[in-house]
Amino acid sequence: MTTTPEQKKEPSIGADASKPFVLKPFVEIINISKNFDNFVAVSGINLQIAEGEIFALLGSSGCGKSTLLRMLAGLETPTTGEIIIDGQDMASIPPFKRPINMMFQSYALFPHMTVEKNVAFGLKQDRVPKKQIKERVMEILKLVEMEAYAKRKSHQLSGGQMQRVALARILVKRPKLLLLDEPMAALDKKLRAQMQIELVDILEDVGVTCIMVTHDQEEAMTMASRIAVMDKGSIIQTGPPSVVYEFPNSRFTAEFIGSVNLFHGKIVEDAADHAIIRCEEIENDVYIDHGVTGTADMLVSVAIRPEKMIVTHDKPDEKYNWTQGIVEDIVYLGSFSTYYVKLTNGKRAIATQANLNRTIHERPTWEQKVYLSWLPVSGVMLTK
Repeated sequence: MTTTPEQKKEPSIGADASKPFVLKPFVEIINISKNFDNFVAVSGINLQIAEGEIFALLGSSGCGKSTLLRMLAGLETPTTGEIIIDGQDMASIPPFKRPINMMFQSYALFPHMTVEKNVAFGLKQDRVPKKQIKERVMEILKLVEMEAYAKRKSHQLSGGQMQRVALARILVKRPKLLLLDEPMAALDKKLRAQMQIELVDILEDVGVTCIMVTHDQEEAMTMASRIAVMDKGSIIQTGPPSVVYEFPNSRFTAEFIGSVNLFHGKIVEDAADHAIIRCEEIENDVYIDHGVTGTADMLVSVAIRPEKMIVTHDKPDEKYNWTQGIVEDIVYLGSFSTYYVKLTNGKRAIATQANLNRTIHERPTWEQKVYLSWLPVSGVMLTK
């Protein structure tokens, strides 16, 4: 069972240390909907986010994630529902008075100002005393490792450095809630991967609660403590990255988060400790090592991640959980290779294998017949 922000465990102090306790949600989104004329952009969303949590809204373009973020910021008015932040209803509070700062895809730094002045700009607008501004600006520049660039103009900075300055400009105002809209979109792949980890470290050091919007699955899984997968204005699944990936609750989530093999069939045996699914797409029945909530002849799908597929030249000795095909394509990615295998019925399966040694002569190659197999624990049964 996974823990939620509402049910975390206390530190191991005293006799009742293992007893779960309830944390008051820092952000509550209650039955929020947003309509644009006849178009429903967000539909009846309910979320609770804990203080200090990094939470990701993940979905493709047009799924409603940015609209939800804009309603939190006060840039859009909900059609129905409530937004409560730190116990305060945001309905009557204008954007500039909300305890929120938002960082957009465009960093929007002032080109005529130095890094130091860019970061200080918001504090000056708030009429913070000069001495405090100087102290807070240098403190936050040190945190984001931009202290040495304080006197540079924004056009003299790299993409990663500009992002640090934009983040510093937001954090220096000490917001209760930080909203990030596709924060890494302007960076190249290598720099993006580096900045994801660095940004998490900075946010954890500051202790700010963060809600981010992204369509990048790797970004969400790297940065967030929990993910909400969205589609057509609704939340499909919420949970820690490992749970959403390993135990998707629907075909949509299974296919959206990473790659997956889906085999469709029906339940032919449902016992307390296992289930057997007959799939017409493969030669053998699929055995899952746990009971399922279903009935005989119920139509289901079995999801198997590519890295859980075992590729061999030899036919497995097992009765269940294997199929055969011909290698159509191979994608070599250094640490691992991805095999695209055409099965006997024409369906295409994907298997990922680690390249543990530099020279392996027995690796499958193009046009070779191979067998794909997997363990009983590897399959996840989906009913919707």
